[in-house]
Amino acid sequence: MVDQSLTDLSWDDFDEHRDPRPEGNQFDEIVDKAISRRGFLGGALAFGSGAAVFGTGLFNSTSAAQAASHAKFSFTPIDIATDYAVHVPAEYDHKVLVRWGDALWSEANGAYSAENGVSVDMSDKVFGENTDGMELFEVNGKQLIAVNSEYVNPKINLPKEAEGSPRNADEVTLLKNLQGVTVMEVADNGKGYEVVVDSPYNRRITHETVMTLAGPLAGHPLVQTNADPKGMTVKGTMNNCGSGKTLWGTYLTCEENFNGYFGATGAEPVGEGYKRYGIGGEGRYGYEKFDARYDLSQEPNEPHRHGFITEIDPANPDSVPVKRTALGRFKHENAEMVHAKDGRIVVYLGDDERGEYLYRYVSNGTYAPGRATNGLLDDGVLYVAKFNEDQSGEWLALTPETTGMSAADILCFTRMAASAVGGTTMDRPEWVAANPLKAEAYCALTNNKNRGVKPNAGGDDTSVNAVNPRETNKYGQIVRWTPADENHAADTFAWDLYVMAGNPTVYNNAYAGSENVNAGNMFNSPDGMAFSSDGMLWIQTDGDYKNQGDFEGMGNNQMLVGDPETGEIARFMTVPNRAEVTGLCWSADKTVAFVGVQHPGGSWPDGTGNPRSSVVAVWRKDGAMFG
Repeated sequence: MVDQSLTDLSWDDFDEHRDPRPEGNQFDEIVDKAISRRGFLGGALAFGSGAAVFGTGLFNSTSAAQAASHAKFSFTPIDIATDYAVHVPAEYDHKVLVRWGDALWSEANGAYSAENGVSVDMSDKVFGENTDGMELFEVNGKQLIAVNSEYVNPKINLPKEAEGSPRNADEVTLLKNLQGVTVMEVADNGKGYEVVVDSPYNRRITHETVMTLAGPLAGHPLVQTNADPKGMTVKGTMNNCGSGKTLWGTYLTCEENFNGYFGATGAEPVGEGYKRYGIGGEGRYGYEKFDARYDLSQEPNEPHRHGFITEIDPANPDSVPVKRTALGRFKHENAEMVHAKDGRIVVYLGDDERGEYLYRYVSNGTYAPGRATNGLLDDGVLYVAKFNEDQSGEWLALTPETTGMSAADILCFTRMAASAVGGTTMDRPEWVAANPLKAEAYCALTNNKNRGVKPNAGGDDTSVNAVNPRETNKYGQIVRWTPADENHAADTFAWDLYVMAGNPTVYNNAYAGSENVNAGNMFNSPDGMAFSSDGMLWIQTDGDYKNQGDFEGMGNNQMLVGDPETGEIARFMTVPNRAEVTGLCWSADKTVAFVGVQHPGGSWPDGTGNPRSSVVAVWRKDGAMFG
């Protein structure tokens, strides 16, 4: 039986239990020194693109509506909420599009029950659990959403008599099938968007789906196992967190907390490669007791086959997903692809753990619409970000020459390569979002209770720095950078902070947040981010929802909208208590937003029975575009 204290932990706390992390990171120290050198508003905190915002008092209002009146917001900002419901502005409406357990094929109609969830034989024919990153694709006049199911809630998903712990292989299979990726067709039937049941495009990709390893690590002894001695074919993509979309119309799903799925029934493998990734001990769900693939004592290389970006073609339900090893192995949050000025492909990548790094991948080849894309995600160079106190930055190449590691070791143990070249340790890099209207990118640094207290698992310094400026960073911040010569493939950049989240009703120091945070829009723990086509930044939170103490006045998790030009931020949506906001995409005509609501509390959305993670459709009542 799995230790219930483990399954009750958040993934962040699970990792802290297994592999305690540093109390601080270098990014905070860099920001702190930058602020000390130039003053709190002297450059490091440049909220908008125009310097005219400074000293205007624009962000001092305690009214969200007053703050938003100066920006390009198409809504009346809303207040916080503490209930078990979804709230949107008065000009908007919403409905649930799909809930975990809803049928994707007619044979699964009625498969879900509030009492028993779904049976193992129907578990790969329904919408998965704990929705996360998502993207919408137009294929042959149809609209398809590819959406992640990050993890499971065994106390809800397993039969009651299991008491939250799988008792046999069938119950492990049930949990495996509720995770991974769903591809589903959606359509507006005149009463709002719904899933098209039995669409030929509908597909479930789970922990059992066969996929291919590609790139320099494919076939290497590090990824060879008893079940796959050639190291070329792997089962499953797991802990799928954020997402990305390629320029050629495929889906990128990002494997985050893969380490928690492995345990040992016998002697555990040892080595820095396991320790740095938090691999060992008992698995979170006890897979190893019923499936040798997850048993470290039998398959010590299996964890080396996970922690990658996996590419899926939503237009072809028969296609084989591909794990792109050239993009590195770590706890991937999302994958933001941009087309560099010189024609190369750039993918920005965050490693969501305390004291880890921000990366980018740059292809060696160039992309043009209609041209073959073979090799663009297999042949390139991985870099780690270094932020300097003078608000300059550089991308440090991870190569055998710079790291002293082999090419295979760099891609399998990317964290160790980043440490070797001196990247800047960060406050849990979450989603990266690139502005579609100008050459700049943003990364949400969600929080870090360990900032300034202890080093990371590799022993790297995690003191406060210019870009991670607060010890015990409870609130988080969003960093922005502009590449040299407006070229995302350039090796240098300039950076500032778009916002430092905080609570100005509790603090009057740096923990109050930056000047664009006020009592009417304050939040904590920015996580998901996406730009709409009009250049507005949508910010989703995954933080403290207790509305007490340091977080009093913040309420439930929320989705906000930020104006990159002025720095103004306004609250657009709140989700049920205990939930986080996960994933965002828009309909093809930009009139409907699809928003994920993960691990809600109460009985949302059904009103009775267990809560169910869901995707919600949101639209303007007047039918206007807003995406």
